[in-house]
Amino acid sequence: MIKLSKYLSLIFALLLIGCESESLNIPGKTNLISPENVQICETGVSISNTQSEVTFVWSESEYTDYYDLNITNLNNNNIIWSSKNESTTDKVILEKGQPYSWKVNTRNSDVSDITSSDTWKFYLGGLGSINFAPYPAALLSPNNSSTIDRNTNGEITFEWEGSDPDDADNLVYTLYIDTVDGKQTPLTSLTDLTVETIDVALDAGNTYYWRVKTSDGKNSSYSVVRSFKTK
Repeated sequence: MIKLSKYLSLIFALLLIGCESESLNIPGKTNLISPENVQICETGVSISNTQSEVTFVWSESEYTDYYDLNITNLNNNNIIWSSKNESTTDKVILEKGQPYSWKVNTRNSDVSDITSSDTWKFYLGGLGSINFAPYPAALLSPNNSSTIDRNTNGEITFEWEGSDPDDADNLVYTLYIDTVDGKQTPLTSLTDLTVETIDVALDAGNTYYWRVKTSDGKNSSYSVVRSFKTK
């Protein structure tokens, strides 16, 4: 009985050591360096009237064998570039005058864990002196495809985050909410908003679609459409 107890203790100790060893090999988080966040990128090498080659740079991270660079066009929320890199830089040809976001995932061959960097966004310049449209708003709440309890007043809280590469611009928002596609005519009370959170009374038991229009007085952008259900 004593031998069995010692044997089991040994197995447990070996498993514990294995778990600790594996946890030490989880790849570290990299820090993004360039293009800078919420800025107009003018450092790309012009390839043509419509395209530039942009150099992406990030820091080294611990326990990392390679880095996945992912770039998204914010106008349609499509991932337009994904690459596997052993170094901390990559060059990508992109369309000028477009808003992009980018992040880097770190990996190693010992564990399945993936560590993601922060997500940064930028406009690619190169089209001359223009006023850029605001970045499409990031929709924060309600979460996509979630089921939401209304508050005691039958309301749901909507929250988003807007930003603009032209710092002097004042942003106003229009909140679209409907049961069709998130693109129907918005209520007057949900237009020309200067806040980024608002409570809206909705019926229970429906699927709603929503998006946000961001305007700077000259140009506008639209977020992606998200959906949720009300209880």
